[in-house]
Amino acid sequence: MRIPEKFLKKMKMLLGDEEFKSFLKSYDYPGYRGLRVNTLKISVEEFLKISPFNLKPIPWTKDGFYCSKEDSPGKHPFYHAGLYYIQEPSAMFTGAVIDAKPGEYVLDLCAAPGGKTVQMAAGMKGKGLLVANDISSDRVKALVKNIELLGVTNSIVTNETPENLACKFPEFFDKILVDAPCSGEGMLRKDENAAKSIENFDCSVYPGMQKGILENAYKMLKPGGQLVYSTCTFSPEENEMVISWFLDKFKDCKLCGITKTAGIESGRPEWADGNCELLKTARLWPHKLEGEGHFTALIKKSGDAERINKGKEDYIENEELKPFYDFIKENMAWEIKGFLTLKKKHLYLLPVKTPDLSGIKVSKFGWYLGEFKRERFEPSHSFIMALKKENIVNTINFDCDSLEIFKYLKGETLIVDGNKGYTGVLVNGYTVGWAKQTGSMLKNLYPKGWRMVT
Repeated sequence: MRIPEKFLKKMKMLLGDEEFKSFLKSYDYPGYRGLRVNTLKISVEEFLKISPFNLKPIPWTKDGFYCSKEDSPGKHPFYHAGLYYIQEPSAMFTGAVIDAKPGEYVLDLCAAPGGKTVQMAAGMKGKGLLVANDISSDRVKALVKNIELLGVTNSIVTNETPENLACKFPEFFDKILVDAPCSGEGMLRKDENAAKSIENFDCSVYPGMQKGILENAYKMLKPGGQLVYSTCTFSPEENEMVISWFLDKFKDCKLCGITKTAGIESGRPEWADGNCELLKTARLWPHKLEGEGHFTALIKKSGDAERINKGKEDYIENEELKPFYDFIKENMAWEIKGFLTLKKKHLYLLPVKTPDLSGIKVSKFGWYLGEFKRERFEPSHSFIMALKKENIVNTINFDCDSLEIFKYLKGETLIVDGNKGYTGVLVNGYTVGWAKQTGSMLKNLYPKGWRMVT
């Protein structure tokens, strides 16, 4: 692989001759691949019973596993059922550190494509509020799809600058993740484009951006809350130096210790101002563990504040929702819990009152249930992806190796008998999409943009 010369010189200077040799040798080996089991839909134990892959546990997260390129997990029907998320192993460490819990209000400030977002969502178990934001409108599309694919029901996706969010949500969140834009030095082995980025952009471009994001994150973090800062770069200017700056600026914030295992090391205080507190940060090195390069810091803001819920619900007359209730009565064994919101003809559900989102660009508002058309309600794909088989009256189940499930995922109509009306399509007992039974034909309702191409 091609490694930029200026990067090699920098790393040799930082690491010294002996460690640099080990570091350089790590690039002789291919990168590691991983998947994280989506515990919103299936337990780790149950997934391991049905998994067709050769898996090995990732030591720094309880639901992550190494897998091989030959397994092709992205082409398996279980991927389309949202049973796992394909993720680089080291990237799972940050989500484990923030450890999002049910009922918390959590912000993922630089969220796309959503790997850490859905990891936090799994920890929240559908309770509380998860705001996932990305400044890029193109990247937000992938973020929304991954949230829907994995059955996340308590999220709002925004497409905003950190400054605009900070004005709207002062001291609002219990936990905030800043997976900051960076020079990407840690991804050289995994991503060929990282080499181009290192050549085209000096690492000095990023610290100013990172500090600006952190300043706004601080404003949104409530007293007593936790902030996790992470990058996928080795650069001290973007890691230890940024954290040192942050602690100097915000005296009410302190670093928390991070459990380090399986080759994860402490940050390097000597690369910043020599503050030994920086030993509480974590570095993942490709020559010390089975994963790529990452940096993570866990920060706590002093104080203790009770949540003041300034949310609101849109008023909905029951008559407007009658087609929805009729659909539920006929097709579901499911209890509505939370706050329904009707926006034009589209219906959404959140487990908490809706925060004030006026002036904010919203790309996804809560759990999208479906759309009212004339006198009927049409359920969304997002709706069924968060349901279990016992929530649906009519279902049809296919084995993951069956010809039928591959035909369904390609958008084909199936010739099968069943009860007339909406039918939940399952793979090995897990929801993968809607269909509609008419006589001996099962009309395919799998979204066009989600279909298997090969």
